[in-house]
Amino acid sequence: MTRLALLATGGTIATRATAEGRAVAASARDLLGTVTGADTGVEVVPIDAAGRLSFAATLDDLAALARTVREACAEHDGVVVTHGTDTLEETAALLALTHDGATPVTLTGAQRPFDDPAPDGPGNLGAALRWAAHGRPGVTVTFAGRVLPAIGVRKVHTAALAAFAAPDRGPLASVDGAGVREHAVAPDAVLGDPPTTLPRVDVVAQYVGADAHALDAAMAAGARGVVVAAFGAGNATPAVVDSARRLLERGVPVVVASRTGAGAVEGLYAGGGADLARAGALFAGDLSPWQARLLLAVALASAPDDPVGAARAWAARTGVA
Repeated sequence: MTRLALLATGGTIATRATAEGRAVAASARDLLGTVTGADTGVEVVPIDAAGRLSFAATLDDLAALARTVREACAEHDGVVVTHGTDTLEETAALLALTHDGATPVTLTGAQRPFDDPAPDGPGNLGAALRWAAHGRPGVTVTFAGRVLPAIGVRKVHTAALAAFAAPDRGPLASVDGAGVREHAVAPDAVLGDPPTTLPRVDVVAQYVGADAHALDAAMAAGARGVVVAAFGAGNATPAVVDSARRLLERGVPVVVASRTGAGAVEGLYAGGGADLARAGALFAGDLSPWQARLLLAVALASAPDDPVGAARAWAARTGVA
């Protein structure tokens, strides 16, 4: 008998309409009750891990969930986490970075609420349970019939049912009533154990005329590192390049990701990305700024003596670099 844990954390999949707007109102057991045609030989244990909308989660909440998932993995053959779509890609990254690799863990959710006349949650959850029972180790996202790697996944549409993609990586598998069809296997992405807390890392957006005030504010607020959500393949304004160079000289890690939504970053242009690369910034490959933020936070927590070195080694091992 395959034994799975269903960890419900809230999100649209568990919401009902109220006078104030959608609110979380369905438990793990309620969600499980919507799934039809469950596989024989699979026992699912519903567990209410949290009950919030994901935009309200804190870093401490994510760290606590990572520890809860690790505990659930020790007692079950697979784990399914229901989650809000707003920050699902960030939670997926953290779980992948802190997963021991031996147990299937997949996240899912919904674009339509629990009480919608045609909800997508039951189908997504049923597919996630089927994928977890399939037994492929590692952390993934199961959504709209596709299984996507946790590292590289992004929310790409605000309302469409096929809300997630992994640009340049493609789906790992397809799941439907006929079963599971695997297409690829993602590399092991573990970097460290689930932390008790995560250090502050801020994301600094690039836009025409951006000055250094956001970097200055991040340092004043206690950030241990910053991610530049750069133009194109990794460029920043002259003011941000100069400020980032000064931070790197002080030993503050600076990570460069792209704001574009797909493709890798490189240090190509004089006065922009090339200067950041020469100064020692870490270029985060095709990671989104939000996943790059979690990479740096976990590296700071697990390898405080050389977080950039740990992150570089991880990127090379996982194919991100």
